[in-house]
Amino acid sequence: MSGLRERKKAQTRKALADAALRLMLERGYDAVSVKEIAEAADVSVPTLFAHFPDGKESLVFDMDADRETAVVSAVRDRAPGTTVLEGLRDGFLKFPRPAETEEMRDFMRLVEETPALSSYFRKMWQRHEGALARAIAEELGREPDDVAVTALAHFVFGALDVARRGEDPAGDLARIFELIENGWGSIVNP
Repeated sequence: MSGLRERKKAQTRKALADAALRLMLERGYDAVSVKEIAEAADVSVPTLFAHFPDGKESLVFDMDADRETAVVSAVRDRAPGTTVLEGLRDGFLKFPRPAETEEMRDFMRLVEETPALSSYFRKMWQRHEGALARAIAEELGREPDDVAVTALAHFVFGALDVARRGEDPAGDLARIFELIENGWGSIVNP
């Protein structure tokens, strides 16, 4: 029974997120109400908020919790003998990459051009960085606020952002991780 219940919850969550994104891409974020999203997904407004208690912005980033779990897992569940950086690199290279489609470009434009979504994205990114810093600190026996740990988490997320913009995201990400691991000397002191 709980398997069916969980599948139905996941289907409802997906229907809500899909409806929200479709409506926002068609009309813009501010022109779409949560009531309209709920109606498009054939659920009530209270059901929408039961699945997305953080509000309308969270509907656009429905994979938020899954991403954070995957990032932390890349550190905690890495293969024996693998360094934290190797685990992160390997984990990030395995993440599914959204296809470079017109819809993805429209999605990115929606986020970048909508102040509420840009702000939510930055806060989400910072939460993920914090979770990663805590996981790294735990694995290395350091304090979570250790400057080296927080900087590493920040650089890793920066690497993702830079790599996704290039022609070869996987290759760029591998190169950036190489720089993080081996230092910048070969770049700044050729």
